[in-house]
Amino acid sequence: MQLIQSAYEVLAKDIQSFGVDAVFGLISDDTALFASALDSIGVQFHGARHENSAITMAEGYASTSGRLGIAVVGRGPATANGMHGAVYASRTGSPVLIIYGDAPVSGNHPNSLGPDYKEFNSTVVLSAAGLQVFRATSAKAARTTLADAIAATQLGNTVALLLPTNVQLEQFESTNQVNPVREVTAPFPSEKATPQAIATTTEVLKKCRRPLIIAGVGAHRAGAQEVLDKLSNRIGSLLITSARGKDMFRHNPYNLGIIGSFSHSMARRYIDQADCVLVFGASLNFWTTSFGSFVPAVPLIQVDSKRQNIGRFSPADVGVVGDARLVAEQLLEMLPNRLAEEKPFHSLDVRQSLANYDPTKEFLAKHTARTIDPRSLGIALDQLLPEDRNLVYDAGNFLGIVPYISVPGPGHFKFTNNFASIGLGFGAALGVAKARPDSTTVLVVGDGGFLMTLGELETVVREDLPLVIVVMNDCAYGAELHFLKMHQMPVAKSVFPDVDFAPIAEGFAFETATIRSLDDLQQVASLLENPQGPVLLDCKVNAEVAAPFMSELAAFESGEN
Repeated sequence: MQLIQSAYEVLAKDIQSFGVDAVFGLISDDTALFASALDSIGVQFHGARHENSAITMAEGYASTSGRLGIAVVGRGPATANGMHGAVYASRTGSPVLIIYGDAPVSGNHPNSLGPDYKEFNSTVVLSAAGLQVFRATSAKAARTTLADAIAATQLGNTVALLLPTNVQLEQFESTNQVNPVREVTAPFPSEKATPQAIATTTEVLKKCRRPLIIAGVGAHRAGAQEVLDKLSNRIGSLLITSARGKDMFRHNPYNLGIIGSFSHSMARRYIDQADCVLVFGASLNFWTTSFGSFVPAVPLIQVDSKRQNIGRFSPADVGVVGDARLVAEQLLEMLPNRLAEEKPFHSLDVRQSLANYDPTKEFLAKHTARTIDPRSLGIALDQLLPEDRNLVYDAGNFLGIVPYISVPGPGHFKFTNNFASIGLGFGAALGVAKARPDSTTVLVVGDGGFLMTLGELETVVREDLPLVIVVMNDCAYGAELHFLKMHQMPVAKSVFPDVDFAPIAEGFAFETATIRSLDDLQQVASLLENPQGPVLLDCKVNAEVAAPFMSELAAFESGEN
């Protein structure tokens, strides 16, 4: 049956046919009809209060659910507003499609008001930002362009689709038949390593007595945790993860936690004893190597599904291209079980020292009369927050608490520092919460990043999202504060008045508390154990406590590493 429909109506149905039931965005005059059409057919439109948040919502949803995340934003100033989020999304590897309104296709469409006051070369700017850009040039072509754009996202890309306003409004004859789903071939299919690579790796491992296995988010995505547990038992290795692989081995007795800038002293002690390092799906970036200070002078074997990742940040003695799980299985087949005396890292002494590790002994708490030590706060929150939790971090000096709050596994932990910037965590947390409505999502954010995105408090309530916000309020841009101190420079421009966020959040219908001590936190224990609605904790933390990575950064920049 032939139907006369506007292009935006047809495209909305096509999007639904790809299995999409949720989109995120901020409507404008050039996307309002399209967004409304999506919502009217059951593809729920979840509106944010800023374009950056809309895009990071889509990315947070995609990274957590494994499904396509779609953001719909306007053209011109709206596109410019969302550039921060778009660049961030392009660096995460999540399947994200950002649909932008766009200026009318040139031709017989004169602007009676004069020059286009929203003129913005989106194609050039978005391409420079790292996005693959598609543009619909006609209503009929738009359907194919949409399908091509969605196919491109399945390769782990953030993709931009520009929909000119006149194309959206163009009417044409269509049928009820929707676009077929494009077949997409993964660019890096799961595959084994070559026999030569396995043989070389095996020979290196046979000569080692104290191996260390590092697992990153690539190992998690490959489903390698169980087989790496077995491999560790086979060769007598200790286990440790990158920050993004956090808590992959949380129940293994030989787990050292996080390597690099978030390592505890016990982990560093054993890392220094390793005589071989075997890396699965971790990039060995600055975080993982403590800004280059951890580059062990021992054989380093790096396993990654992407050849270009091997040796990208740190040289590898042996590079193995292959899926983390499959390569670990290959090694299990080749390596014999070692006797107990051949596995010094699996001795009773090592096991007991790891079991007895107490994070509170890592530091001398620096509480004041009006503030709490952020490390102590993190340890206490770990005990009080629901076990079934997702943890999303904005960026900032407060990231020093990352080792102290656990999660069920890497899929429940999200860094938003891919662009080394603050202000992206709130939107990402909204997307994570939408993807996992049956568990509690916890956003940890500094006062600087929170003030950039404070308007999204309304989004949390309107969307009825299970979100706990922990504001690490040091009344400063904390990283800059400590950076200036390290260079003996005045810090006044990095310090701000103490804003009381609790009554502000109450105005949006949050349950709130101001936390200045561990006793204050205990007073709201029941609120955190079983949140019945959105919660905000304004935690007044001691600004004098610097994250360990600040000194590592200073040493790196001074050329000491």
